[in-house]
Amino acid sequence: MSLRSTAVARFEALPNPRGGQVPFAHGALAHALASLDEQRDVARPLRQAARTLRDAGWLAAARFADTLLLASPLALAAPVAVAPPPGLPARPLHAPEELEGVEVRVQFREALEDLAAALERRNLRELACSPALFARQHALVAALAEHVPGVTLAYEDVALHGRPLAPATLHPQPAQRFGQVRARYEAALLHVLKSRLGNGSRAANALALAAFDEMDTCMVELTSADPYDFWRLAAACGRALRRGEGAWGDEGARRLYARCNLLIGEHARGLRFAPQTLVRATLAQLWRDYALFGAAAEDTADVELLHDYGLTVDWHIAGTQASEALWEAGSTQAGVLAARVAPTRELGALVVNGNAYEDFLQTADASMIALGTHSRTLKLRGEGAIAESADALIAAEAAYRIGAAAWALGLGHVGLLADALGLAWRRTAHAASLAGQPSRGAPFVAAPGAEAIEHASEALRAMLHKVAAGVAQPDAVAAVRALGVAIVGGAAQGALH
Repeated sequence: MSLRSTAVARFEALPNPRGGQVPFAHGALAHALASLDEQRDVARPLRQAARTLRDAGWLAAARFADTLLLASPLALAAPVAVAPPPGLPARPLHAPEELEGVEVRVQFREALEDLAAALERRNLRELACSPALFARQHALVAALAEHVPGVTLAYEDVALHGRPLAPATLHPQPAQRFGQVRARYEAALLHVLKSRLGNGSRAANALALAAFDEMDTCMVELTSADPYDFWRLAAACGRALRRGEGAWGDEGARRLYARCNLLIGEHARGLRFAPQTLVRATLAQLWRDYALFGAAAEDTADVELLHDYGLTVDWHIAGTQASEALWEAGSTQAGVLAARVAPTRELGALVVNGNAYEDFLQTADASMIALGTHSRTLKLRGEGAIAESADALIAAEAAYRIGAAAWALGLGHVGLLADALGLAWRRTAHAASLAGQPSRGAPFVAAPGAEAIEHASEALRAMLHKVAAGVAQPDAVAAVRALGVAIVGGAAQGALH
């Protein structure tokens, strides 16, 4: 994984020259920007942009546009500098509310410009996971919260928007182990928190690193053989956050380890599932850098863990900033050339490169054959039957191939459903691999069920048929939500088991 400095690039990830675009949304955002400068209504173009982006499956961008829509009254209500008559000085802003209003207007304009620029890069993972774009949204939400109490926005709300969440478990441990582990963990956490007040000396840094390592060791000791054990996820996230400290700072790592300290106490008191809010935050932070920068060979274990939770990444060979800047310049030229010589296809609001579209259809066709075969085999076994673990893993990889290709092309709804189906098959594979273990003390992973998987497969097949016919992809929210309910329902049955 290669981290790029945010001081060098306005955005973090590389652009996607073969990705789709949403021209009507581009035009609507340009209209909104012009309306802002002319003190006209910006709500209508922003509403049109949000609706168009949602139709195209660019859900993170649509959510950004919704945030802009909510904040637009504050921006329009801000005082606007008026040129004074010749020979007279400009009126200074004295009232605090005037200064605050000007600041909100500047934040709104910069956020609107950044969203328009991000759409040009055609990278759906960047739109979902970019800390720079999230910071813009968070600043607007913070301004809104002063007028509408209770309005909040967390990073994971944007990064994992619309995705089903696999429950993360906490398995029973001997009471003596809890006491020993928590004492060591709290002592190490105290060293980490105190290191904030240090002078940055080499000895203080070494002490802090050793304390982080000790907390990682404690998490590993609490981890069971369950692939969905929360401590496995937390340990991986902690390592990823520490690797990215140079780019993002250490605030996220400190917050994660502090929250895990509280969870150890709840785990000792009998909690068997980690809180969903903590699972979502941990998963989003683990996925962030891989979604933005891709994964290298040494990241295989983390990539497999992300697959267990329904998330995919691109593989790449890590390079230097200079090589990535060169690649970005080349990708821009390639995008211009592709737009000039390659045919385009309109899929509703989405316009895609014709060659990339044909490549996607070939990938989807081959993967759906594998998915259909394994789905029918599982259905013939009957509801409640256990699939073969190897077959389920093959089906999961087929679903993830469709998802990755869909995200690259810009088919957000297809990608969302394909990834959810990959998650369902991964849980089915783990359930099959654990089924033969002795029941006493063994982990239990519940599969969502053959009928739920079959329905999702048919929904995905119907979506792909429409895309192949040149028709806009339908909204996948209902199908993804139904599959997510089956996944959570299976986990609830597993808890009773």
